[in-house]
Amino acid sequence: MLIGLGTLLLLLVVVLLYKVSTMIGVAKNKSEGPDSRSNNINGILMLVFLIVFSGAIVYSAYVYYDDYVIPVASQHGVTTDDMFWVTMWVTGFAFVVTHVLLFYYAFRYRYRKNNKATFYPDNSKLEVIWTIVPAVVLTLLVLYGLNVWTDITSQAPEESEVVEIMGMQFAWKTRYPGNDNQLGNYDYKKIDAANMFGMDLTDKNSFDDFTPREIHLPKGKPVLFNIRARDVLHSVYVPAFRLKMDAVPGMPTKFWFIPTKSTAEMREETGNPDFNYELACAEICGDGHFTMRMVIVVDEPADYEKWKKEQQTWLSKNPEYISSIPEELREVALISSGINTEAAKVSEASL
Repeated sequence: MLIGLGTLLLLLVVVLLYKVSTMIGVAKNKSEGPDSRSNNINGILMLVFLIVFSGAIVYSAYVYYDDYVIPVASQHGVTTDDMFWVTMWVTGFAFVVTHVLLFYYAFRYRYRKNNKATFYPDNSKLEVIWTIVPAVVLTLLVLYGLNVWTDITSQAPEESEVVEIMGMQFAWKTRYPGNDNQLGNYDYKKIDAANMFGMDLTDKNSFDDFTPREIHLPKGKPVLFNIRARDVLHSVYVPAFRLKMDAVPGMPTKFWFIPTKSTAEMREETGNPDFNYELACAEICGDGHFTMRMVIVVDEPADYEKWKKEQQTWLSKNPEYISSIPEELREVALISSGINTEAAKVSEASL
C-alpha cells in the first residue's frame, strides 16, 4: 500500500511540475501554448500504446495459447471450434484494422499550429458501404452459427447411449437406463429423500435404471444427454466436449455428441496424469454454485460395457419401494432390477 501511495504521489508531482513549466513558458511567450505540447505528447503516447499493447497481445496469445485452449474431445467440438475461429478471424480483422486507424489518426491528426481541418460533412456512398458490408458479414456468421446449432441439437441417432443429467442445488445427479436402453418416466410429485429423480415406478422401464456417482461414456459412440433441473436454472458445461446447455426447471433440454478421446488418451495428450473430464455448472445458481462438479470418465467401448454390467439398479438398492409398484408388475420389477426375491419379501414384510 505504501509503495502504491508513493508511486501515485510521485506521478502527481511530475504532472504538477509539467503544468507549472508549461504555464511559465506561455507567460514568457516561449511556447505555442499548452494545447500544442499536450497534443504532441498525447499523439505520441497513442502510437506507443498501439505498438506496446499490440505486441503484448500477440506475445500472450502465442506463449499462453496451450494454457487456455483445451484440446477438443468430441466430433461436435471440432465443428464448434471451426465456427469459433472463423468468427474470431472475421471480427478480429475488423477490430485490428479499425483500432490501428483509430490510434494512428489520433497521432496523425493531432493539433499543430496553422493546421486546417478539412470540412467533410457527409458521404452517402461511404455510409452505404460501411452499413451494408457489416450487415452482410454478420448475417453470414449468424447463418453459419445457426447451422452448427441445428446440427448439435438435432435428433440423436437411435443407437445413442442415453444419460439423464439433473441439476439441483448444489449437485449433479445422473440416471442411466438399464438393458432396455430406455429411461423410465418421472414425476416431480414422487421426489423424496431416496427417489431424488422422482422415478415413476408404475413404468416398467424404470425397474432397471441405475444412478451412479460418476458419469461414464463410451468413446466413439453417440451419447444423448437428457437434461433437466429440479429447482433453479443450471447449465451443463463440459469444456473439452464444447458442450453447454442450460438445465431449465419444467423444460427438459438435450444435447448429443460423440466423445473421440478416452480419459487415458487425454491424460497422455495433455501430459497431465490427473486430468479428468469435468461436468460443471456454468450458471450462477446460488451460494453453493462452486460445488457443482462431477467427474466424467470416457472409456473404451469394451470397458464401458463392463462398467455398465457392474452397476446395481436403483430399485435393488432401495427394495422398500417394491411395495409402491403395482402388484401385477412386481414380478417384472424383481426380474428387471435383479432384486433377490427373498430379500424383497423380507423388506416388504418389514414395511
